[in-house]
Amino acid sequence: MSAAKNELVGQSAAMRDVRRLIEIAAPAKTTVLVLGDTGTGKELVARSVHAQSGRKGELVSINCSAIPADLLESELFGYEKGAFTGAEKTRHGRFEMASGGTLFLDEIGDMPLPLQAKLLRAIESKHIQRVGGGKDIPIDLRLVCATHQNIEADIDAGKFRADLFYRINVFPIKLPTLAERSVDIPQIIATLCSAIKAQGELLGMPEFDDSALQEFSRYPWPGNVRELENVIQRALVLCDGKVIRPEDIIIDNQLHDTGAQAHIQNMLEKQAMTG
Repeated sequence: MSAAKNELVGQSAAMRDVRRLIEIAAPAKTTVLVLGDTGTGKELVARSVHAQSGRKGELVSINCSAIPADLLESELFGYEKGAFTGAEKTRHGRFEMASGGTLFLDEIGDMPLPLQAKLLRAIESKHIQRVGGGKDIPIDLRLVCATHQNIEADIDAGKFRADLFYRINVFPIKLPTLAERSVDIPQIIATLCSAIKAQGELLGMPEFDDSALQEFSRYPWPGNVRELENVIQRALVLCDGKVIRPEDIIIDNQLHDTGAQAHIQNMLEKQAMTG
């Protein structure tokens, strides 16, 4: 999620359970595995675990699915000078950067199999070796992993190592989908709008009429909070600056509808005339 919020929002039973699990896990050194669909707030759980852990180092994050497989190893473990063409000096990887703090491996389910073996060795031995190096370097960090994948199914398919799964699945925290905690939507909307206003993107705070709020509650939100944030920002652009109405709520799969496009064009023309 973007700069919308740095904490988990919601008073639903599901979110109260999540916060309770974080409070239990945070002070320990136990590896935490955060499970949940895309956009449910897995990175926010990692931030909360780190913030409540008392560790003095930084939270260092890396998205295992966003970095090409041939670069991920050096990003994680660093490399020695001369390890490969272009390695002009020794570089610390994320493991060393997270020393004394927390390392967050997002989307670990997408990590290539060959690299999983090296990660398992690092977790078990609490030592790493930089790419091109032969020296064991001790590591002292808290590990938090996250994935939206069904890792058990990936193990059966030969895509994920069972021994690594057992190492990271020490303290699992499962995040509910937004549809499973729709009661939290009004509070999430208020929080998102406040964050947007704090960034200077809003002069005033438009109100949501009741029918608009009902539209938010009826939609299943397959993209979860991340999709909700996109729709909120879109509605803030399209509304008249005072009230957000149902026609201003255009979800992602409606963007190419004729009616939605006409409303977008009409509102942009009005804003251009008044601006």
